[in-house]
Amino acid sequence: MSNSKREVLMKKVEHHLRTTSRQLIKINTEDEVLQYLADSFRSELYCDFVGVVLSEGDHFIPKAWSGNIPTVLRHFPLLATSCSSKLLRQSLTYKTSASTSHCRLTKILKEENVKTWFTVPLNDDIHHFGFCIVGFLSYVPLLEMESHFEEFGKDMAVALSVARQKENQLKKLEGIEWISKNQSLDSSLDQHFSEVTYRAGNSTNADFACMYLYNEKENCFVLQKPVYGEMEYLDRIMIEDNYALKEYFPFLEATECAQMTVPLLIDLKPIGVLHVQNKYERPFTKEDLKILEMLSTHVATLLENARLYKSEKDNKNRLHFLLDFQQSLVKKTVEDDDFEGITLKLSDLFQETVILYDRFMRPITFNLRNGDSDYMLPDNLASQANKTRQTLNKQEKFTVIHPEKNDCVFSFWVINGGGNLLGYLSVCNTASEMNEFDQLTVEMARNICSIQFIKQKLVLDTKEQVKDSFISKLLVEKIEDQESIIQYANLFQWDIFKCHRVAVLTISLDENDLLEQQAKKVLIWDAIKSHLAKFDHRILTVSHDENYILLIPVDDEDIQSKKYWKNLYHNIEKWSLEVFRDCKVLLGIGSSTDKMPDYYVSYQQALLSLNVIKIRMKHISFSLYEDLGAYTILHYLDQSNAVNLFLKSQLDPLLTYTENKNIDLYHTLYVFLQNNGNIKSTSDELFIHRSSLLYRLEKVESLLNVDLNDAEIRFNLMMAFKLYDMNGERLKKS
Repeated sequence: MSNSKREVLMKKVEHHLRTTSRQLIKINTEDEVLQYLADSFRSELYCDFVGVVLSEGDHFIPKAWSGNIPTVLRHFPLLATSCSSKLLRQSLTYKTSASTSHCRLTKILKEENVKTWFTVPLNDDIHHFGFCIVGFLSYVPLLEMESHFEEFGKDMAVALSVARQKENQLKKLEGIEWISKNQSLDSSLDQHFSEVTYRAGNSTNADFACMYLYNEKENCFVLQKPVYGEMEYLDRIMIEDNYALKEYFPFLEATECAQMTVPLLIDLKPIGVLHVQNKYERPFTKEDLKILEMLSTHVATLLENARLYKSEKDNKNRLHFLLDFQQSLVKKTVEDDDFEGITLKLSDLFQETVILYDRFMRPITFNLRNGDSDYMLPDNLASQANKTRQTLNKQEKFTVIHPEKNDCVFSFWVINGGGNLLGYLSVCNTASEMNEFDQLTVEMARNICSIQFIKQKLVLDTKEQVKDSFISKLLVEKIEDQESIIQYANLFQWDIFKCHRVAVLTISLDENDLLEQQAKKVLIWDAIKSHLAKFDHRILTVSHDENYILLIPVDDEDIQSKKYWKNLYHNIEKWSLEVFRDCKVLLGIGSSTDKMPDYYVSYQQALLSLNVIKIRMKHISFSLYEDLGAYTILHYLDQSNAVNLFLKSQLDPLLTYTENKNIDLYHTLYVFLQNNGNIKSTSDELFIHRSSLLYRLEKVESLLNVDLNDAEIRFNLMMAFKLYDMNGERLKKS
């Protein structure tokens, strides 16, 4: 070739290299840069093939190829260590192949009968990307343009670096655009996960990408399918004693490695990882890490949104369910007068034992689950719950451990209505702690139970008012409308023509506040009434003239025995003390009735018995009228002025003296008469000296102008004391 032709050709090639360099800078993607380079070289140099080979990890990988020489291409990828290290630093040709005879690439070209070839290194001052190889199947004279081609290689390395930066920026922009378009939860999470793994693999040019999410219940990381690419992976990664994330993912946030993992965080708590990996040890860059971090933030946000969305949806469904549940409970209160439907529905809902107690901790109704019936739960729990309730005072909720099953815990809720304690709702909660919806359900059930209690109370109060009216007409000296009384008795299914005793009950409390005292008395009386209904359903109870009345049938021989009355009183006392420990109950019992007017007589006898117990017989707490002795005769004395005059002549001087002095001569005389005039017994009972007693007795004789040794005088004084016991309060008012 003549020099002139050579010069023209060199200028043409040099011009092509400069033009190509300028054109490469304008291209945005790495693949386009490489392919443009291969195609332009082949068309300009009329070569048989052009290949662009990049170094990735330990291998040389062909990234662009132009020409039909597949026999050469099939030998790739090549181990970098099997090829000459000069490929990345300087241009090589077939002429210099002798010095690189150990090079695997040189041997391949020779084996495939490539007669003429040369390489151009693609590197700049920092990176060695790879090399470009140009080949001819025939001998072609090479121009001496190594310096031009090496300079072009540097330009191409810069273009390649710029293209990669542009491509990363485009991937970031595409990722941001994709994330902004995929915040919706209309698609399933699986579809989102599939797209994320694809984006992770594609954006980082990874061969494999996958996502693991933490399963707290099984304590392991679970692979989320589908994955991007093909590579061996574990479906589950079990967590051992060590909870450090890097223990299971050693390439956590690592760059310059062929694997990289970024955590998925929600409120700084790891919920999973996003993992990418390459086959040929191509390292990931900091730009790749930023892309993965952006995707991981998106996934974490998506999962948190999905959790919140599902939670909101579940909450909405639960609220709808609670409204339906409330309607069904209200319907039960309309259809039924009891609580069985309410406890059954609650038990079905919680799949646990549910017990409803009254305010005295007695089971009203219950629904047992899981074999709890073997333990008689309602009765066994009552005493334990009572102790706990008294300890915790006025708390709205408390828990009780079953006395026979330590793993069985019951939660108790107080049921209130109108400021009053109505009962207790108990639910077994051994399975787990109640969530907010379970607690809301319980609150709803408490309100429904409260309504049912109030409804029952209104019915009972109405009956009590009718009963009061009925008793007011019965317990009078002269009955005016017997027919009306009989109708009332039929209403309460009470046989008024059977023999009954009228008993009067009083309740006393050590309480100064009258309002508080009255409220406590009502509670005690309600407890007594409730227990009496179970003790003997035939007993009629009613409040009358600030007294508590019991109408007790006495047609059975057992009831007429003193043992029955003793047992009845002790039960009433026990029931009262269960409500308040500082209360005292007294019971006066009238004689048996034969006809309707006898009820008034029996009532008056019961009042007399009660009055005598209060004033004179403090050592006993109940008494039948017939056990009062002389009081039963004195009761029938005419309440005339003669009685008043007799009492004043016998006792008035003593009462007047006692009021004005510190010495109680009235009580001293009473004790003296009760001890049959025995000086020693009287002084012992009064805890005074014999001489003091004699002085007092002399004073009594002086005031009354009597001789206490006279039996007739003693009789008159004893009768006066008994009359005063019966009429003293009336006389004080007169």
